Amino acid sequence: MAVKLRLKRMGAKKAPYYRLVVADSRSPRDGRFIDTVGTYNPLTTPAEVKIDEEKAMKWLNNGAIPTDTVKNLLSKAGIMEKFHNAKQGK
Repeated sequence: MAVKLRLKRMGAKKAPYYRLVVADSRSPRDGRFIDTVGTYNPLTTPAEVKIDEEKAMKWLNNGAIPTDTVKNLLSKAGIMEKFHNAKQGK
């Protein structure tokens, strides 16, 4: 089972709001998920990103692969750097 960190679209038409979720890569975008890691609201200025760092690190350490967009959001929050340093043993 390939587990991914990805965005689940919520909100109304023309007003998207996303949840960062951990899901099986075979499940549909808005379908079943395993855990919720955070939220992303692109409509606010600046875009509002709330991520539970502890959960994100747990899932990354367990082998979850983030999508490109989620990887960018995690990088801006500084989580990818912490994960990389922990993986290198620093």
